[in-house]
Amino acid sequence: MFFRENNDMYLGETTIPNVFIDIFMPMANGLYVKVYLLGYKHANDFKSNINFNNKSIAKHLNVPLSDVDESWKFWERKKIIKIHKNDEYDNDYSIEFLDLDRIYRENIYNSSISSNVNNVISNIDDDVRKMFNDINKIIGRYLDSNEKIKLLDIKEKYNMSCDMIVFAYNQRKESGKNPKNVNYMETIFKSWYDDKLYTIEDIKNNQIENSERYKTYKKIFKELGFFRNPSKSEEETIDKWLDEYNFDLDVIFFACSKSKNVSNPSITFINSFLEKWNQNNLKTLDEVKLFEENKRKTNENTKNNYQNYNKQSKGLNIKTRHHEIEQTFTKYSDKELEELLLRSQRNKFK
Repeated sequence: MFFRENNDMYLGETTIPNVFIDIFMPMANGLYVKVYLLGYKHANDFKSNINFNNKSIAKHLNVPLSDVDESWKFWERKKIIKIHKNDEYDNDYSIEFLDLDRIYRENIYNSSISSNVNNVISNIDDDVRKMFNDINKIIGRYLDSNEKIKLLDIKEKYNMSCDMIVFAYNQRKESGKNPKNVNYMETIFKSWYDDKLYTIEDIKNNQIENSERYKTYKKIFKELGFFRNPSKSEEETIDKWLDEYNFDLDVIFFACSKSKNVSNPSITFINSFLEKWNQNNLKTLDEVKLFEENKRKTNENTKNNYQNYNKQSKGLNIKTRHHEIEQTFTKYSDKELEELLLRSQRNKFK
C-alpha cells in the first residue's frame, strides 16, 4: 500500500506522466532520470528562473556538464525530447519536452514503436543474435523487445563484449540467483566498468583475488611477512594444510610463529612442522602446544643430562695404565731409576 500525507503547506509539485514512469524510466540509469526530471520541473514551472540551464543542472546534481549533455542525447535517442541548438554557442541549447501521452497513443498503442524495435533487432549482427539466444537459454524464456534494446544500450554504454554479457548471466545463475532482471544486471556491468574490468580474464582474476580461499592465502603470507602473491605450488601446499590435514588457521599461524628467528622463512619450512603435527594426529592448537612443550622439556632434560655427565667425568680420578706408570716412576729418585735401568739391561744379556 502507498499513500500520501495530507499537509496544509503547499510548496508546489510537478506532475510526471505515467508513461514516463512506466515505459521510459526503466530504460535509463539514475543520472539520466534525474536530469530529465529536473529539466521537466523547470519546463513546467512558469516562475522558474529563465537563466536556469544545463550548467545549473550540473551544479545542482554535482556532476560534470558532459554527463548532462550525454543524458539529453540519450533521451533524444528515445524520441521523447528535442534538442534545439543555439546558433551562437555550440554547447548552448534548449530542450523541448515532447508530449508523452501523444507519443504513447501514436506509437506504442498503435504498435509503431514495437515495429521500430523489431526493425532494430532484425538488423543486429550474428554475435548479438547469438548473445540473445544464449541469454534465452540461461533465463529459461525469450527476452522481450524492451530487454533486447536495454541490453544493446548496456553493450554500447559500457563497451561490453557479447561474451562478457553472457558470462555475467551465467555467473548470476550459477550463484543460485535470478538473472532475469535486466536492470539489476546493468548494476553488475556498471561495477565491472567502474573497476576497470574490461575482459572476462580481468573479471576472473579479480574474483580469485577476492575469494575466501585467496584471502586465506594472503593472511598466512602476512603472518610470514610476505608481501607478494603465492605461487601455484605454495597454494597447493596451503590447500593441503586446510583440506587434507584439516588444520584451523590458529594452528597454521602458530607454525608461522616458528619462523620468527629464521632469516629466510618459507612455506616449506612451515610445512615441516605441520607435517609432523599431522603425523602425530594433532589437530587443535592446545594439542600442538602441549606436544611442543613436552618436546622442549625432553630436549632440555637431555641437554642437562649431557652437561652433568661431562662435569662428573672431569671430577673423577680414573687411573689408567699411563697413571700407573707415572706413579711408579715418581717413587724413585733419578739415581735409583738409572740403577734400575742398568740392572734391567744386564739381565737381558745374561
